[in-house]
Amino acid sequence: MERPSRLGRGGKILAVALITVVVVYPFLAVVATSLSSESDIAASGGLVIWPSHPTFDAYRYVFSGGIVSQALWISFLVTVVGTALSMAATIGMAYGLSRRGVVGGRFFLATALFTMLFTPGVIPMFLTVQKLGLYNTLASLVVPSLVSAFNLVVLRSFFMNLPAELLDAARIDGLGDWGILTRVVLPLSKAVLAVVALFYAVSYWNAFFNALLYLNDTSKWPLALVLRGLVIGGEATSAANEGVVPQQAVQMAVVVVSVVPIAAVYPFLQRYFTKGVLTGAVKG
Repeated sequence: MERPSRLGRGGKILAVALITVVVVYPFLAVVATSLSSESDIAASGGLVIWPSHPTFDAYRYVFSGGIVSQALWISFLVTVVGTALSMAATIGMAYGLSRRGVVGGRFFLATALFTMLFTPGVIPMFLTVQKLGLYNTLASLVVPSLVSAFNLVVLRSFFMNLPAELLDAARIDGLGDWGILTRVVLPLSKAVLAVVALFYAVSYWNAFFNALLYLNDTSKWPLALVLRGLVIGGEATSAANEGVVPQQAVQMAVVVVSVVPIAAVYPFLQRYFTKGVLTGAVKG
Protein backbone atom coordinates (compact mmCIF):
# COMPACT_ATOMS: atom_id res chain seq x y z
CA MET A 1 0.00 0.00 0.00
CA GLU A 2 1.35 3.39 -0.99
CA ARG A 3 2.15 5.60 1.97
CA PRO A 4 0.42 9.01 2.01
CA SER A 5 2.61 11.98 1.25
CA ARG A 6 3.62 14.49 3.88
CA LEU A 7 1.14 16.95 2.39
CA GLY A 8 -1.64 14.34 2.54
CA ARG A 9 -0.93 13.54 6.20
CA GLY A 10 -0.93 17.24 7.02
CA GLY A 11 -4.26 17.70 5.26
CA LYS A 12 -5.81 14.82 7.22
CA ILE A 13 -4.51 16.17 10.52
CA LEU A 14 -5.87 19.61 9.69
CA ALA A 15 -9.27 18.18 8.69
CA VAL A 16 -9.51 16.11 11.88
CA ALA A 17 -8.50 19.14 13.97
CA LEU A 18 -11.15 21.34 12.33
CA ILE A 19 -13.86 18.70 12.78
CA THR A 20 -12.83 18.26 16.44
CA VAL A 21 -13.08 22.00 17.04
CA VAL A 22 -16.50 22.20 15.36
CA VAL A 23 -17.79 19.27 17.47
CA VAL A 24 -16.20 20.20 20.80
CA TYR A 25 -16.82 23.97 20.73
CA PRO A 26 -20.63 23.81 21.27
CA PHE A 27 -20.27 21.37 24.21
CA LEU A 28 -17.51 23.47 25.76
CA ALA A 29 -19.58 26.64 25.40
CA VAL A 30 -22.68 25.02 26.93
CA VAL A 31 -20.79 23.61 29.95
CA ALA A 32 -18.77 26.80 30.51
CA THR A 33 -21.85 29.03 30.28
CA SER A 34 -23.70 26.84 32.79
CA LEU A 35 -20.82 27.46 35.24
CA SER A 36 -20.61 31.21 34.63
CA SER A 37 -21.70 34.16 36.72
CA GLU A 38 -23.87 36.95 35.41
CA SER A 39 -20.85 39.23 34.93
CA ASP A 40 -19.06 36.60 32.80
CA ILE A 41 -22.10 36.11 30.59
CA ALA A 42 -22.63 39.86 30.20
CA ALA A 43 -18.95 40.41 29.36
CA SER A 44 -18.89 37.65 26.71
CA GLY A 45 -22.18 38.67 25.14
CA GLY A 46 -23.92 35.33 25.78
CA LEU A 47 -21.82 32.21 25.39
CA VAL A 48 -18.78 31.80 27.65
CA ILE A 49 -15.76 29.66 26.79
CA TRP A 50 -13.74 30.09 29.98
CA PRO A 51 -15.59 31.47 33.05
CA SER A 52 -13.43 33.75 35.19
CA HIS A 53 -15.76 33.32 38.18
CA PRO A 54 -17.04 29.71 37.97
CA THR A 55 -20.06 28.89 40.11
CA PHE A 56 -22.46 25.97 40.52
CA ASP A 57 -25.45 28.19 41.32
CA ALA A 58 -27.30 27.12 38.16
CA TYR A 59 -26.93 23.42 39.05
CA ARG A 60 -27.96 24.10 42.67
CA TYR A 61 -31.13 25.72 41.31
CA VAL A 62 -31.77 22.85 38.86
CA PHE A 63 -31.56 20.25 41.65
CA SER A 64 -33.28 22.40 44.31
CA GLY A 65 -36.64 20.65 43.91
CA GLY A 66 -38.36 23.01 41.49
CA ILE A 67 -39.98 22.30 38.15
CA VAL A 68 -36.68 21.16 36.61
CA SER A 69 -36.06 18.58 39.35
CA GLN A 70 -39.64 17.33 39.00
CA ALA A 71 -39.23 17.09 35.20
CA LEU A 72 -35.93 15.23 35.61
CA TRP A 73 -37.58 12.65 37.87
CA ILE A 74 -40.51 12.22 35.44
CA SER A 75 -38.14 11.76 32.49
CA PHE A 76 -36.16 9.16 34.45
CA LEU A 77 -39.36 7.31 35.43
CA VAL A 78 -40.81 7.37 31.91
CA THR A 79 -37.49 6.23 30.41
CA VAL A 80 -37.02 3.29 32.79
CA VAL A 81 -40.64 2.08 32.77
CA GLY A 82 -41.16 2.79 29.08
CA THR A 83 -37.97 1.01 28.03
CA ALA A 84 -38.81 -2.05 30.16
CA LEU A 85 -42.37 -2.29 28.78
CA SER A 86 -41.26 -1.65 25.20
CA MET A 87 -38.56 -4.31 25.43
CA ALA A 88 -41.01 -6.85 26.87
CA ALA A 89 -43.60 -6.13 24.15
CA THR A 90 -41.08 -6.04 21.31
CA ILE A 91 -39.30 -9.23 22.40
CA GLY A 92 -42.61 -11.08 22.69
CA MET A 93 -43.83 -9.94 19.27
CA ALA A 94 -40.48 -10.48 17.57
CA TYR A 95 -40.07 -14.01 18.95
CA GLY A 96 -43.61 -14.98 18.02
CA LEU A 97 -43.29 -13.57 14.50
CA SER A 98 -39.91 -15.27 14.00
CA ARG A 99 -41.37 -18.78 14.52
CA ARG A 100 -42.80 -20.61 11.54
CA GLY A 101 -46.40 -21.74 11.61
CA VAL A 102 -47.72 -19.04 13.95
CA VAL A 103 -51.39 -18.40 13.17
CA GLY A 104 -51.82 -14.89 11.76
CA GLY A 105 -48.08 -14.24 11.84
CA ARG A 106 -47.94 -12.75 8.33
CA PHE A 107 -50.94 -10.52 9.04
CA PHE A 108 -49.47 -9.09 12.25
CA LEU A 109 -46.07 -8.61 10.61
CA ALA A 110 -47.66 -6.82 7.63
CA THR A 111 -49.66 -4.64 10.04
CA ALA A 112 -46.50 -3.66 11.90
CA LEU A 113 -44.64 -2.91 8.65
CA PHE A 114 -47.61 -0.86 7.40
CA THR A 115 -47.08 1.60 10.28
CA MET A 116 -43.53 2.23 9.06
CA LEU A 117 -44.88 3.54 5.74
CA PHE A 118 -48.13 5.20 6.81
CA THR A 119 -48.39 7.02 10.14
CA PRO A 120 -51.87 7.75 11.50
CA GLY A 121 -51.33 11.49 11.91
CA VAL A 122 -51.57 13.82 14.89
CA ILE A 123 -55.35 14.23 15.17
CA PRO A 124 -56.28 10.50 14.94
CA MET A 125 -53.58 9.70 17.51
CA PHE A 126 -54.80 12.44 19.84
CA LEU A 127 -58.42 11.23 19.58
CA THR A 128 -57.31 7.62 20.21
CA VAL A 129 -55.33 8.60 23.29
CA GLN A 130 -58.27 10.66 24.54
CA LYS A 131 -60.78 7.83 23.98
CA LEU A 132 -58.51 5.40 25.83
CA GLY A 133 -58.55 7.70 28.85
CA LEU A 134 -54.81 8.35 28.69
CA TYR A 135 -55.01 12.12 28.18
CA ASN A 136 -53.08 14.08 30.81
CA THR A 137 -51.51 10.92 32.26
CA LEU A 138 -47.90 9.73 32.13
CA ALA A 139 -49.10 6.59 30.35
CA SER A 140 -49.72 8.76 27.27
CA LEU A 141 -45.94 9.14 26.98
CA VAL A 142 -45.41 5.37 26.79
CA VAL A 143 -48.44 3.57 25.32
CA PRO A 144 -48.63 5.32 21.89
CA SER A 145 -44.97 4.48 21.19
CA LEU A 146 -44.77 1.16 23.03
CA VAL A 147 -43.52 -0.89 20.03
CA SER A 148 -41.30 0.52 17.29
CA ALA A 149 -41.76 -1.31 13.97
CA PHE A 150 -38.09 -0.76 13.12
CA ASN A 151 -36.89 -2.31 16.39
CA LEU A 152 -39.38 -5.15 15.91
CA VAL A 153 -37.92 -5.96 12.49
CA VAL A 154 -34.35 -5.86 13.83
CA LEU A 155 -35.13 -8.23 16.71
CA ARG A 156 -37.21 -10.59 14.54
CA SER A 157 -34.40 -10.82 12.00
CA PHE A 158 -31.90 -11.66 14.73
CA PHE A 159 -34.14 -14.34 16.24
CA MET A 160 -34.68 -15.89 12.77
CA ASN A 161 -30.92 -16.19 12.29
CA LEU A 162 -30.49 -18.36 15.40
CA PRO A 163 -29.85 -22.03 14.46
CA ALA A 164 -33.11 -23.96 14.29
CA GLU A 165 -31.27 -27.11 15.45
CA LEU A 166 -30.40 -25.36 18.73
CA LEU A 167 -34.03 -24.49 19.42
CA ASP A 168 -35.17 -27.99 18.42
CA ALA A 169 -32.62 -29.49 20.83
CA ALA A 170 -33.93 -27.29 23.63
CA ARG A 171 -37.49 -28.42 22.88
CA ILE A 172 -36.43 -32.09 22.89
CA ASP A 173 -34.83 -31.47 26.30
CA GLY A 174 -38.25 -30.46 27.59
CA LEU A 175 -38.33 -26.68 27.30
CA GLY A 176 -41.49 -24.93 26.19
CA ASP A 177 -41.68 -21.67 24.25
CA TRP A 178 -41.21 -19.56 27.40
CA GLY A 179 -38.20 -21.63 28.48
CA ILE A 180 -36.63 -21.48 25.00
CA LEU A 181 -37.09 -17.72 24.90
CA THR A 182 -35.72 -16.96 28.37
CA ARG A 183 -33.02 -19.67 28.67
CA VAL A 184 -31.76 -19.98 25.08
CA VAL A 185 -32.80 -17.07 22.83
CA LEU A 186 -32.33 -14.07 25.13
CA PRO A 187 -28.88 -15.09 26.49
CA LEU A 188 -27.67 -15.39 22.87
CA SER A 189 -29.15 -11.99 21.94
CA LYS A 190 -27.43 -9.67 24.43
CA ALA A 191 -25.85 -7.48 21.74
CA VAL A 192 -29.01 -6.73 19.80
CA LEU A 193 -31.06 -6.40 23.00
CA ALA A 194 -28.62 -3.81 24.34
CA VAL A 195 -28.84 -1.79 21.13
CA VAL A 196 -32.64 -1.92 20.92
CA ALA A 197 -32.92 -0.97 24.61
CA LEU A 198 -30.65 2.00 23.94
CA PHE A 199 -32.85 3.05 20.99
CA TYR A 200 -35.94 2.98 23.21
CA ALA A 201 -34.23 4.73 26.14
CA VAL A 202 -32.98 7.58 23.95
CA SER A 203 -36.38 8.03 22.30
CA TYR A 204 -38.21 8.15 25.67
CA TRP A 205 -35.62 10.47 27.23
CA ASN A 206 -35.68 12.98 24.36
CA ALA A 207 -39.38 12.78 23.47
CA PHE A 208 -41.32 15.97 24.00
CA PHE A 209 -43.94 15.99 21.22
CA ASN A 210 -46.18 13.41 22.91
CA ALA A 211 -45.95 15.38 26.15
CA LEU A 212 -46.78 18.59 24.28
CA LEU A 213 -49.90 16.97 22.80
CA TYR A 214 -51.18 14.83 25.64
CA LEU A 215 -50.14 16.58 28.89
CA ASN A 216 -52.09 19.62 30.03
CA ASP A 217 -50.70 19.59 33.58
CA THR A 218 -47.30 21.31 33.65
CA SER A 219 -46.32 19.39 36.81
CA LYS A 220 -46.21 16.22 34.65
CA TRP A 221 -43.96 17.63 31.95
CA PRO A 222 -40.76 15.67 31.22
CA LEU A 223 -37.35 17.33 31.07
CA ALA A 224 -37.32 17.70 27.26
CA LEU A 225 -40.52 19.77 27.31
CA VAL A 226 -39.29 21.95 30.18
CA LEU A 227 -36.02 22.46 28.30
CA ARG A 228 -37.95 23.46 25.19
CA GLY A 229 -39.87 26.05 27.19
CA LEU A 230 -36.70 27.48 28.74
CA VAL A 231 -34.53 27.58 25.63
CA ILE A 232 -36.92 28.04 22.71
CA GLY A 233 -39.95 29.51 24.45
CA GLY A 234 -37.83 31.92 26.48
CA GLU A 235 -39.68 31.16 29.71
CA ALA A 236 -37.91 32.69 32.72
CA THR A 237 -37.23 30.66 35.87
CA SER A 238 -38.12 31.95 39.33
CA ALA A 239 -34.40 32.22 40.14
CA ALA A 240 -33.83 34.40 37.09
CA ASN A 241 -36.81 36.58 37.97
CA GLU A 242 -35.36 37.11 41.45
CA GLY A 243 -31.88 37.79 40.01
CA VAL A 244 -30.34 34.88 41.93
CA VAL A 245 -29.05 32.90 38.92
CA PRO A 246 -28.60 34.11 35.31
CA GLN A 247 -31.33 32.75 33.03
CA GLN A 248 -28.80 31.68 30.38
CA ALA A 249 -26.76 29.71 32.95
CA VAL A 250 -29.93 27.85 34.01
CA GLN A 251 -30.76 27.06 30.36
CA MET A 252 -27.30 25.64 29.71
CA ALA A 253 -27.34 23.68 33.00
CA VAL A 254 -30.62 22.04 31.96
CA VAL A 255 -29.07 21.19 28.57
CA VAL A 256 -26.11 19.54 30.32
CA VAL A 257 -28.39 17.61 32.70
CA SER A 258 -30.50 16.38 29.77
CA VAL A 259 -27.46 15.19 27.78
CA VAL A 260 -25.23 13.62 30.44
CA PRO A 261 -27.39 10.57 31.43
CA ILE A 262 -27.72 9.28 27.85
CA ALA A 263 -24.12 10.18 26.95
CA ALA A 264 -22.91 8.28 30.02
CA VAL A 265 -24.66 5.10 28.84
CA TYR A 266 -23.09 5.04 25.35
CA PRO A 267 -19.55 3.92 26.38
CA PHE A 268 -20.95 0.84 28.13
CA LEU A 269 -23.02 -0.18 25.07
CA GLN A 270 -20.61 0.92 22.34
CA ARG A 271 -19.05 -2.55 22.01
CA TYR A 272 -22.51 -4.01 21.25
CA PHE A 273 -23.53 -1.32 18.79
CA THR A 274 -22.06 -2.45 15.47
CA LYS A 275 -22.55 -6.15 16.16
CA GLY A 276 -26.12 -5.69 17.37
CA VAL A 277 -27.31 -3.55 14.48
CA LEU A 278 -25.59 -5.53 11.72
CA THR A 279 -26.56 -9.01 12.93
CA GLY A 280 -30.14 -7.88 13.37
CA ALA A 281 -30.39 -6.24 9.97
CA VAL A 282 -28.72 -8.78 7.67
CA LYS A 283 -31.82 -10.85 7.03
CA GLY A 284 -35.25 -9.26 6.73
